[in-house]
Amino acid sequence: MENELTHGPVMKTMLKFAIPMILGDLLQQCYNIADTLIVGRFLGADALAAVGSAFSLMTFLTSILLGLAMGSGTVFSIRFGQKDETALKEGVLASFVLLGVVTVILNILVFAGVDWIIWFLRTPDELTVLMKDYLIVIFAGLAGIFLYNFFASLLRSLGNSVVPLAFLAISAGLNIILDLLFVAVLNRGVAGAAEATVIAQYVSGIGIAVYTKIKFPHLLCLDGRICLRRSRIKEITNFSALTCLQQSIMNLGILAVQGLVNSFGTTIMASFAAAVKIDAFAYLPVQDFGNAFSIFIAQNYGAGQTGRIKKGIRAAVATSVGFSLVISLLVCIFAGPLMSLFIDSGETAVISEGVRYLRIEGAFYALIGILFLLYGLYRALGKPGMSVVLTIMSLGTRVALAYALSALPVFGVAGIWWSVPVGWFLADALGIGYYLIRHKKLVP
Repeated sequence: MENELTHGPVMKTMLKFAIPMILGDLLQQCYNIADTLIVGRFLGADALAAVGSAFSLMTFLTSILLGLAMGSGTVFSIRFGQKDETALKEGVLASFVLLGVVTVILNILVFAGVDWIIWFLRTPDELTVLMKDYLIVIFAGLAGIFLYNFFASLLRSLGNSVVPLAFLAISAGLNIILDLLFVAVLNRGVAGAAEATVIAQYVSGIGIAVYTKIKFPHLLCLDGRICLRRSRIKEITNFSALTCLQQSIMNLGILAVQGLVNSFGTTIMASFAAAVKIDAFAYLPVQDFGNAFSIFIAQNYGAGQTGRIKKGIRAAVATSVGFSLVISLLVCIFAGPLMSLFIDSGETAVISEGVRYLRIEGAFYALIGILFLLYGLYRALGKPGMSVVLTIMSLGTRVALAYALSALPVFGVAGIWWSVPVGWFLADALGIGYYLIRHKKLVP
């Protein structure tokens, strides 16, 4: 099933394509939320802190593969909009080889450097064994993450966002069932939670790869005319490397903040581990809407539909801001009950700090909603470097302010939480200003 986004009502077309992506990534978050909820309930605050700290690391590693896949998907969307099937096939081959090589390198590095990673994250001594047990298993899932993200990006670039949702639904359900089995029944501890996630990742990765091969054999068929061309590798690398850099900077900044959080002890680590899951789940829809918006813009850019691009920008901004305001209100009101889902009500200090985090971050989701649109817009218009600049502005501000403000007694750990919306605001101002100045050249 292929779906051209260059025809039909702009808002309806965009939402019809975006909703399965949003639902799919909400299910993907269930991987980590299931780990956090079950680990927090059955294994306690120490295990929750260890798994939460490892989550930040895995988010960073996943971001590398996700960034490469997203950059490749932009090229696929443009070629699909241009109806250039030969270039599309060559791009698919070049991208698969690039992501495969990167996955192998990442596996070698993380397994060889696991002890250094634990030290870098400033993990308290009492948590190092738990964290190592979790990491050794969870690293084995990187190949599954590669397969899913590559084929999901390919299908989405063709306008098919439903199939990636279907495979994630299956694997998310499997992950929850295996989590309960391995942790609550078989008492395998944090390693069991990791094993459940890895198995689910391979189910989604291998499943979507087989589906794509069966349904779109013409895209994966290597006949005499399709080979690994240097020009295609360069094209894919140019887009993918910058998108990967953007995603990696984003999550490397978060990883640096995780190290700072860890320095405040187990209570703050546990509250952050739970709150960041709620936070990520809350703004995930606008993140995925930004990615869907990017594919919409890329297809229309390839087809030369500039009027449709401008209409899409206006519709996307209104949708993202409106949704973000509603979610901000809900998170601020229900911060306490949401935290209680992840940690026993007796852990009052953990819940209290998590509520403070959520009410500071949650009030400003509209800012990050706009930022995700800016990332997607510049990536689709062939300016992925601008997305990198915005990420550096956002994350650089966050990291610098987090370390500076948390050192002041008047702020303490709250300085880490306040640094985030400030970074979002400054990046938005830069991205919008650049568009207003350059829009005639970007979208003539």
